[in-house]
Amino acid sequence: MSLTSWFLVSSGGTRHRLPREMIFVGRDDCELMLQSRSVDKQHAVINYELTSDEHKVKDLGSLNGRKASNQPTSEQQ
Repeated sequence: MSLTSWFLVSSGGTRHRLPREMIFVGRDDCELMLQSRSVDKQHAVINYELTSDEHKVKDLGSLNGRKASNQPTSEQQ
């Protein structure tokens, strides 16, 4: 088993450790809540895949889509 720790980093530099489980991202009633008008109530889900030791982000049909490093993305690690 890997000892890798994965983090989300805000534009202000704040680091948020990602758990090794599924987490929902959105504005309302989610494990990771983002207070922005560009974020839907349930915007995306982050899944951890044990076999590859990676997190993958999946958009949940949000109106604004998803970005990584300010670039639009499809499902991504």
